[in-house]
Amino acid sequence: MKEIGASRGESAYVWEEQDGYRAFVVEGLGTKNLIADETRRFTGRTHYDTIAQDTVAMIVNDLIVVGADPQVVNAYFAVGNSSWFADEERAEDLVRGWSKAVNMSGAVWGGGETPTLKGIIESDTIDLSGSAIGIIKPKERLTLGEKLILGDAIFTVESNGIHSNGLTMARAVADRLPEGYATPLSDGKSYGESLLAPTHIYAGLTRDLFEAGVDIHYMVNVTGHGWRKLMRADRDLSYVIDRLPTPHPVFGFIQQQSGNDDREMYGNFNMGAGFVIFMPDEDVALAQSIAREKYGWQAGKIGNVEEGPKQVVIKPKDLVYQGKTLEVR
Repeated sequence: MKEIGASRGESAYVWEEQDGYRAFVVEGLGTKNLIADETRRFTGRTHYDTIAQDTVAMIVNDLIVVGADPQVVNAYFAVGNSSWFADEERAEDLVRGWSKAVNMSGAVWGGGETPTLKGIIESDTIDLSGSAIGIIKPKERLTLGEKLILGDAIFTVESNGIHSNGLTMARAVADRLPEGYATPLSDGKSYGESLLAPTHIYAGLTRDLFEAGVDIHYMVNVTGHGWRKLMRADRDLSYVIDRLPTPHPVFGFIQQQSGNDDREMYGNFNMGAGFVIFMPDEDVALAQSIAREKYGWQAGKIGNVEEGPKQVVIKPKDLVYQGKTLEVR
């Protein structure tokens, strides 16, 4: 086996084996399950089936950006007190949702660990995380940024809402609302239910794009750092956006209640774009048809890779994020 050094700093670590490359990821959910706990008070649902999907999505969506096809996903469910699992409805929803989400990714659930960490984790909560291994085969599917070229199309696939990033700010907003997570939004959904919309799992789509012959040059999972993630590749290129997807109502609500400007919102949230794929212009129509017809997802070209310094330029919002604002390596 041999390490692929260029993968250090990417979302997944890659090494070479005889039959292909392998990729590995360890990821966690964050604090979204705290919203599920509060929202259960007025919905009567645990929401841990969708919370499980969020966690698997955080793991798998980072794995696939290097061109990997997920093979095995492991779970790590750490609690402050073993009594957390005594709530049978919640525990069953978690297990059922996890199993379903792993199947959606095309992988198998290999097992995991459920430690009780008294004194480290609050007694009434759980820390959800896990890991995954995937295969990159044929080796030509490896995408670490070296394939990016001037003129590449910037192709976005819709998110399903906030996904699993920016929840600390979202929770702070709820703390200031008289009705908290029960506050209704413009689309009729409560704030809590809107935040709990499950994160899309994009593994099936990337698999289908590769099999259809789409020439994928690079991929980005739009999580923390928002649209600044578009310049994650270790390249001096400019990513110029000339059209934007329509953000979900929950983003407008968060912006209104928090007082954040567009720079803060696009710099930290997905704002309607959950996954980004860089490809030649001639492949955009095929990729768009697969995303829409098979998955029902809105997708399309929003800009191009251009010559210039490392930066993201969002023309419709008159925003520029310079390379130094992205510190993920």
